[in-house]
Amino acid sequence: MTTTEMPAVHECTVSGCSYNHDGCHAFAITVGGDDGAADCGTFVPLNTKGGLDRVVAQVGACSRTDCRHNSSLECTASSVRVGPGEGGHAANCLTFTR
Repeated sequence: MTTTEMPAVHECTVSGCSYNHDGCHAFAITVGGDDGAADCGTFVPLNTKGGLDRVVAQVGACSRTDCRHNSSLECTASSVRVGPGEGGHAANCLTFTR
């Protein structure tokens, strides 16, 4: 899989993430976590905005092997949505599906 085939982060509604300013500006995100929610491992809760000026963030890696979109630790979804999770999780991959 090349970078042009990586799924885009279509939407991020986590307002407290440094990479989110009118969309995700990280070059790529990592999805991980344990039982339950699929956490966005790239979440950074700082007041300083980061990332690249012009970018469509992509899913760089996913360690949630129990997700139907995971194939050899790569995300095969056409795009993903990131948002606040339940139970105190700050940022989750809302496209996660078992």
